[in-house]
Amino acid sequence: MPEDDPALSAAEQLALARLALAEGDLPHAADHVATALVQAPTLPEVHETLARVAAASGGDLELFPLGHHAFVGAVVARAHLLAAAGRPAEGLDLLAAATGHAPGADWAGVPWVTAPELPERLDPDRTARILMQLCAAVPDPVPRRLRDPLRAYLTLARNAVTVHPGHPLLLGAASALARRLGEATLAVTWAARGVRAQPSKLGEVWLGYAYRSAGRTRDALTALRRAVALDPDDLAVYADIAGTLADHGRLDEALDWIDRALAKDPTFDCAVHTAHRLRFQRDGDPAHLVALADFARDHPDDSHEHGDLAECCRSRPWLGQVTPAGGPVLDALRRALAVEGGARAAVRLDALEPPSAMRTVAAAVPGLDVEVATVADPDPREPRRATTRPLWRYEGTVAAPTLPAPSAEAAERIRQLARPAWPHPPAAYDTAVGLATLELADLLGLLVHPPEAPATALGRVLAGQDPSLWVRCVQVWACLGLLHHRTDEPWAESTRRRVLLELVWGVEDWITECALFALVTAAWVDPAARPDVAGVVAERLADAAAVARERRVPIVVSLAHLALATPDLDPTTRDLARELIRGTVDDRSRPGLFARLRRHLAALFRHP
Repeated sequence: MPEDDPALSAAEQLALARLALAEGDLPHAADHVATALVQAPTLPEVHETLARVAAASGGDLELFPLGHHAFVGAVVARAHLLAAAGRPAEGLDLLAAATGHAPGADWAGVPWVTAPELPERLDPDRTARILMQLCAAVPDPVPRRLRDPLRAYLTLARNAVTVHPGHPLLLGAASALARRLGEATLAVTWAARGVRAQPSKLGEVWLGYAYRSAGRTRDALTALRRAVALDPDDLAVYADIAGTLADHGRLDEALDWIDRALAKDPTFDCAVHTAHRLRFQRDGDPAHLVALADFARDHPDDSHEHGDLAECCRSRPWLGQVTPAGGPVLDALRRALAVEGGARAAVRLDALEPPSAMRTVAAAVPGLDVEVATVADPDPREPRRATTRPLWRYEGTVAAPTLPAPSAEAAERIRQLARPAWPHPPAAYDTAVGLATLELADLLGLLVHPPEAPATALGRVLAGQDPSLWVRCVQVWACLGLLHHRTDEPWAESTRRRVLLELVWGVEDWITECALFALVTAAWVDPAARPDVAGVVAERLADAAAVARERRVPIVVSLAHLALATPDLDPTTRDLARELIRGTVDDRSRPGLFARLRRHLAALFRHP
């Protein structure tokens, strides 16, 4: 990168490049041109200046060096110089690499790439491999917002197919690119021509995928079955057939195909991932997901990245997201937030709500008067078991933290990391390593002194729609951070286990849920901890169920969902959890605010 201000416009970078050229300083001229290419990859003036640098240097490619940490602008500049030097295949290789690095930039939208005569100068096998390289580098399918920068490659594919109309590999690779760019009909046409030109396993797979994208499921399955007949040992195709069948409700057939694949190779990653996903889809038993997480941990060198575990956990309580809290005091909070001008309001509670809920309401709506009619037994202000680390003290029905506020560094760290959703529990654990260097006092302080939400899109949604969800996010991630505290200590005698247990058995609160989730997460990532954690979860849920027979327990449904996410939980506790979920009218099941909030969050977390 040039040393100049990276915020300079492309025009300013080009002006500096021309000054450097005039002074004979070719390296600095090249640096400025490369930066301008990143900012405006199709601007004619950029390419004119690049041509001047090439002419002045005699076409010296080393002005745009490749290396382990090559600048993408230098890679693209070198690609254009290679094409100008009569080596377009090498240039296309570099453009494809740049697209894989930054698919949102129009690196290939230049005349030499889209010229109809270019494919005549390329070996069709090489063109096919370049298209396949592109397909491997971009999402399948490519999101609409990212398709336009890839249109030049589709034009290249059209031109190549016109020049080489019977080349099976080129037709298949072109079909794969067209399919990713939403051109399903074109993808079917090209793939079918490729199979007619030369039947092959790969050609039938491309055709099957094209049919599937076009909504022609029966034809897709027929093509994929032909692929299996041509190569019975390619177990990835078995998994593709199973996935296609499952997507159309034919789960038994799908599992039959997966079982056939596993009979050939019980460790084949695509088949294992698909098998666990489909079995969870069939019976909803999280044991399949835990087994899948174990397999992924024990086989880090799988053939490619899989999304089955994340797909199964998405939007499920505690497996993929924190559950929003409910209750009358939060209903009052949401009503108050919905009133223009924040009019003063009052609410009378039949029973005391969790201290985190009461504190969240007091902070969000200072003018809201809250009166608690009674404090039912068992007294929710008392910890469920004796603790050496109380987080709250009460004056009547008003709770106050017993711990000092966390450091500014801890508050900023949690702002950057906390969010209401995660791919799956092991991924949440891995992300929380960013809190590993925080002191224990800071992690505990965050639980009762949550900082304000960040000034991001997520923070604005949470602050405006439901501040309680941001507080729960902070508490979840602070407890996950506790899992990374003194990890050199053996689990059974560790500080992290002891602290989390005290939080689990402390005053009935949102923190109870979050600490229990941290323990459940520990069980997901450490099989040796599973018997211990399953025992804790069973005890805590049984205690909550017993209390719920005497009075309302606001967190009992959430604890039940946590139990269902716990590895190796005993069947009796699992049945109890299901009964609690079925038998409790949960405020979170109501339409309205949460439906709107979920839509906001879905938009924020939608992946490309």
